[in-house]
Amino acid sequence: MIAPTVSGAPRQVRPVGPLVIDIDGVTKLYRMGTETIHALRGVALKIHRNEYLAIMGPSGSGKSTLMNMLGCLDTPSAGRYHFNGKDVSAMEDDELAAIRNQEIGFVFQTFNLLPRSNALHNVELPLIYAGLAPHERRERARQALVNVGLAERMMHKPNELSGGQRQRVAIARALVNTPSIILADEPTGNLDSRTGEEIMQLFEHLYAAGNTIIVVTHEEDIARHARRVVRLRDGLIESDQTAT
Repeated sequence: MIAPTVSGAPRQVRPVGPLVIDIDGVTKLYRMGTETIHALRGVALKIHRNEYLAIMGPSGSGKSTLMNMLGCLDTPSAGRYHFNGKDVSAMEDDELAAIRNQEIGFVFQTFNLLPRSNALHNVELPLIYAGLAPHERRERARQALVNVGLAERMMHKPNELSGGQRQRVAIARALVNTPSIILADEPTGNLDSRTGEEIMQLFEHLYAAGNTIIVVTHEEDIARHARRVVRLRDGLIESDQTAT
């Protein structure tokens, strides 16, 4: 299948692989005083390996709640969530933390880098938590930075890097554990349009290399980079469109 890019040039849509995420009938309720907020209302969603998916929706649509659910940062009030065949809907906090560290690479709008540590150490962090030996984790962090084009910036601290370079460090950190999915929350939100486009081109290369990417965004031009767009409204999936 070939889908048009923003510029009109063709781009490859990769065949999808095995099921990674399987959500069925997921509901999320929040109590605010005497009021009950229905953030998600029986959402069902399947995501396969090698997909490039954007999740969109206006404020209050349930977009952020769904992102937290996909990232195992929150659990459903009701419904089922299987991640790589494991039922994570009823896992304890330590089990969820293990899934987050080993299976999900997070990329945030605000980068979330340690300000006093250089790029290499920032990328090493997930491997430290995973208990890898110093030599192995340093080599893997180094290669991850090479892969995002920062071979010459490994020893620089965040305040010595541009916004785009900081986001590349965050992407390298997300990739270093070879996760099942990369979950990016408004990854270009703090970047100018040119730098944002460079980051989206990097995601394009990561997708072409076989990574599974989920981007949460409110920007239509960012969502157009994805091969599938899921739109939420009032806690429900309003549409789910795949490029053909």
